[in-house]
Amino acid sequence: MTRTRSLSIVAILATAAIALTGCAGEGSAVQEEAAPTTEGWSSDVLNIDFATYNPLSLIIKDQGWLEEATGGDVTVNWIQSAGSNKANEALRAGSIDVGSTAGSAALLARSNGSPIQVIDIYSQPNWAALLVPAGSSITDVSELTGKSVAATKGTDPYFFLLQSLAEAGLSLSDVNVQNLQHADGKAALESGAVDAWSGLDPLLSTSVALAGSKIIYDNIDFNSYGFLNATETFLEKSPDLAQLVVDAYEKARAYAIENPEETAAILAEVAAIDPAIATAVIADRTNLEVDPIPGKAQIDVLTVIGPIFVESGDVASQDLIDTALDSLLNPTFAEKADPTRIG
Repeated sequence: MTRTRSLSIVAILATAAIALTGCAGEGSAVQEEAAPTTEGWSSDVLNIDFATYNPLSLIIKDQGWLEEATGGDVTVNWIQSAGSNKANEALRAGSIDVGSTAGSAALLARSNGSPIQVIDIYSQPNWAALLVPAGSSITDVSELTGKSVAATKGTDPYFFLLQSLAEAGLSLSDVNVQNLQHADGKAALESGAVDAWSGLDPLLSTSVALAGSKIIYDNIDFNSYGFLNATETFLEKSPDLAQLVVDAYEKARAYAIENPEETAAILAEVAAIDPAIATAVIADRTNLEVDPIPGKAQIDVLTVIGPIFVESGDVASQDLIDTALDSLLNPTFAEKADPTRIG
């Protein structure tokens, strides 16, 4: 499905409603019984991220479910990820055990040697789009030739840009990419420092609503799924805590679907955005009603994105992509998910 939209303030304020199975590339991490033993949990520390692009993480943190479920025996450290690239950096460094990224970013990381696996699918978002500043004469991707475009390398908006350029018959060499973190890209767009921005929600919707930025291209098929990733070391040493996290994610999914207004309120508070904009992000650009088990649907999307990494030089060879696709997904935890174990 391809659609080009230009969201207005009125459209955002009026939005109020929200609307895959099979296993592929099963992971190699050793699996054990997920329930804690009588001797306690496998670790006394859990380092996990939260991100405004992952509303389920915000719910879990807000509700304190992990802390309650572990009875104070596990110190839960919440670390904010500003983007998929930052989550990948933290996972690779071992500073977090579990982190949320776009599917494309997870594939990029795994292809380049990061020992991570996907244990849950938290959303199917339409979180990326190409924007130009208010008053810009640019109306089409083909008009970006020779223009400066802000994007955060290693994230879905960056890969959205690559695919959008290719569809328009352009390549990276036809534009001047400014590698800026999402918030900095938004600021650069609104100040006129760049001609366009490949943006990410909720910053994207905020820019449209408050700064009058215009979406010139919007294509849900160029967005990959929301992936919850864990390090292989964590999965091998703490399968009980990994299962607990996935159980909490599935409880959060049910909560978000049943309580969209509360979910939007949590997002608005954490992201420091207007509640009406948060409502639009949750209702109009985020699909949480997806199969949480990593499988064929995600492989199909990543199979299309993989060769773009090679062409752009982000991954050295297609062989590395293929190897990553064979080992990235670990559906075991999502298959066993039971939200009733959380409170």
